Amino acid sequence: MQVTQIRIYPVKSLGGVDVETARVEPWGLEGDRRWALVDEMGERVTAREVNALLGLRAQIIDDETIRIHAGRESILVDTPLGLPPVPVGIARQGFAPPADQDVSEWISDRVGRPMRLVWQEDPQVRRVSGAHGGQEGDTLSLADAGPLLLTSQASLARLEEWLVAEADEPDPQDLDPEDVSAAVAGSVMTAEGGASLSMARFRPNLVIDGQEPFAEDDWPTVRIGDVEFRTAETCDRCVMTTIDPDTLERGKEPMRTLARHRRWDGKTWFGTRLVPLTQGELSVGDDVVPA
Repeated sequence: MQVTQIRIYPVKSLGGVDVETARVEPWGLEGDRRWALVDEMGERVTAREVNALLGLRAQIIDDETIRIHAGRESILVDTPLGLPPVPVGIARQGFAPPADQDVSEWISDRVGRPMRLVWQEDPQVRRVSGAHGGQEGDTLSLADAGPLLLTSQASLARLEEWLVAEADEPDPQDLDPEDVSAAVAGSVMTAEGGASLSMARFRPNLVIDGQEPFAEDDWPTVRIGDVEFRTAETCDRCVMTTIDPDTLERGKEPMRTLARHRRWDGKTWFGTRLVPLTQGELSVGDDVVPA
């Protein structure tokens, strides 16, 4: 097995960028999810609530600068070094320094809602929750629950097979209405009767080709290139997977189909959260060896 894609999301809930190589730090990939958005009261804002955030994209320019794109427009964002932090409602991250006000206004204008961009100065202060497989000393960027998310093309291919075979089936009885975007009947079916489901819906950091579908669920540890990881947990999925990252069209898939096959403990699952055990550099094409 090999790594087929590496993606970094400098700002949580914005689109990310594919890279050929990335450095693994204890809290995730270097530069991944060190920025996030909060509302005027300091409460966290994500694309779950503001779908338009998925239409923006962030990229790393250098150690102190990122660029945020909205179509053909963009703005440079400097790391707020030395600025006093503000209170934020992010779990296990009570304070964070804000970006310049003009940056926050630029983002607010493009998504139609007032918000503020903040930066995580020290990722060592945010711990991985024990409820999400965290152990003593595990730290975290501003990602939801784990340092890295891994998905498998073999698992996605199986999901697409289910989508085609069950396209005419009724909704599963235990499908959570909060996990789907029922307002718009978005389709993932092609004109030829196949399924077209972008892996970008699942927002992974690492994509592997895989062998057996969903085999990654059962890997206690895995070596990718020269870096060792522990599987903290299988990743529970939410309504964000039902938003097409390119068109922002909403629908019920893939949660509707996943819920038939991958729902337990009241949640629906796809991908695995990894915690680094060592540090180093990963590249597309690196070998993936479970243990």
